[in-house]
Amino acid sequence: MSKYCFGIDVGGTSVKCALFSAEGTIEEKWEIPTRTEQEGVKILPDIAEAILKKMEEKEITREEAVGIGIGLPGPIEENGEIACAVNLHWGRKNVEKELEELTGMPVKAGNDANVAALGEMWKGGGKGAKNLILATLGTGVGGGIIINEKIVTGAHGAGGEIGHAMINPAEEKACNCGNKGCLEQYASATGIASLARKALGKTEKESLLRSKSHVTAKDVFDAYKEKDALAQEIVDEFAEYLGRALAVFACVADPDVIVLGGGVSKAGQVLVDCVEKYYQKYAFSACKATPIKLATLGNDAGICGAAKLILSR
Repeated sequence: MSKYCFGIDVGGTSVKCALFSAEGTIEEKWEIPTRTEQEGVKILPDIAEAILKKMEEKEITREEAVGIGIGLPGPIEENGEIACAVNLHWGRKNVEKELEELTGMPVKAGNDANVAALGEMWKGGGKGAKNLILATLGTGVGGGIIINEKIVTGAHGAGGEIGHAMINPAEEKACNCGNKGCLEQYASATGIASLARKALGKTEKESLLRSKSHVTAKDVFDAYKEKDALAQEIVDEFAEYLGRALAVFACVADPDVIVLGGGVSKAGQVLVDCVEKYYQKYAFSACKATPIKLATLGNDAGICGAAKLILSR
């Protein structure tokens, strides 16, 4: 009888690994370095070795293991192939097939942001929901959409790429993706800092932010909490962009809950309150009651979602 599974979250510098019970309890967590040299040829063999060593250490047989779930930074197609993972120096690769051959166990792969959304639905801010939108507000804006407990991947593995929805047709500066006016340009940590620099350049208004040589998103929210007038204007602009975008996504997905994660979410409930005001303003009537909550799993969202991937296979 299967008793265990593994959840793997592959990042550009480290791979987070976890052994789970088949009921979903984390038994042990550890990390290994992500060796990206030589076009990342060692990454999957290193993961396989780490898993097999852990099984030997814990005296777990292959019959006792459900398999391996793995989240990766790139679009994953239905057949388990990743088209490209720039941070890992990979081109097209069938992750599921290769890792199955290396371990002798079933493997299910997913995009890291989508997998994090699954984790938050299973054990985090969206626990108990079957339909969820996760927006991860970090250096960029990632996201995941879950419908009836299933990740929305789409035809090209790009389902849930909410950070690259175009929300400002007047934008002249290009996003990292090459388009202009993407949500990521306003709702990420770098986007908020950019809004702050623009605001500081447009006015002589006194602000706590003027004492900072390099304004960050955290600085903006800290000043906001001190009732700094300019910080309030910046947060208000950010919140309108994000609240309006979430209202559009909710129209399509009709989630039970919207979860906000990533580094910006450390601002806490004040973030939810600001965004919720604009979400309420723009949301379709049937979706207005959808709650917005903070993510709770932090760095464990990826490993939890990866485990859920294979447990639900």
